[in-house]
Amino acid sequence: MARNAEKAMTTLARWRAAQLGENDKHKKRRPYLATECKNLYACEKWRMQIIREIAKKVAQIQNAGLGEFRIRDLNDEINKLLREKRHWEVQIKDLGGPDYQRVGPKMLDHEGKEVPGNRGYKYFGAAKELPGVRELFEQEPPMPPRKTRAELMKDVDADYYGYRDDDDGILIPLEQIAEKTAKQKAIAEWKAKKEEGNGPTEDEEEDIYNVQISSDEEDDNDNPWQKFAVHMPVPSQQDVEQALLRRRKRELLEKYGVPLDESEK
Repeated sequence: MARNAEKAMTTLARWRAAQLGENDKHKKRRPYLATECKNLYACEKWRMQIIREIAKKVAQIQNAGLGEFRIRDLNDEINKLLREKRHWEVQIKDLGGPDYQRVGPKMLDHEGKEVPGNRGYKYFGAAKELPGVRELFEQEPPMPPRKTRAELMKDVDADYYGYRDDDDGILIPLEQIAEKTAKQKAIAEWKAKKEEGNGPTEDEEEDIYNVQISSDEEDDNDNPWQKFAVHMPVPSQQDVEQALLRRRKRELLEKYGVPLDESEK
């Protein structure tokens, strides 16, 4: 009987010890808010616990075979832990501890890639290759720098306006070939019309090289100084002097108040 009582007491003691252990474990659970912890040593302990959890989840998210939904959940959990770690680091700094955001290692932050303009949300491991996420990291090619007006004017020269297009050695030979072909075609058409009888006769044909030159034109060609007809009278030197004299006389008479004659007007 005593043996059974001892066994019962032993079982009860173990159950009681287990209950106390669970209570102690419950008491040691990480606080929900970092500001609730006022002990610097405890804050350091909770921060290291969060770092271990982040490292564990970062290792898990490298496996692309977990599935899209599990990978997204893991990525969200990692970002949540990163925010919580930042809160604990702020609390440690407020309690007089080191500033981990300035002097701490940035290894965990460098493992993730942040989308520009996404307010610090990072993608880790296989999450960077998810559909819809890969396109976020594809950057558009940068626009070419705009040239100033002075830089654009440096390229404006005679070639820009086409003044030296004939100097390339290609256009002139092509024009000569085209001209020769056009002449041959015109001569062939003229001969064909002449053979058919539709063309002009020899009497009707005009000799373009027979130019009749008049006697006046011959004289003009012999004289290098060509003659020009004048359609208005040109005053002589004497007429100019008399006109200037009358003008001067009229000005003097008007200056001294002498009345002018009808002829002087």
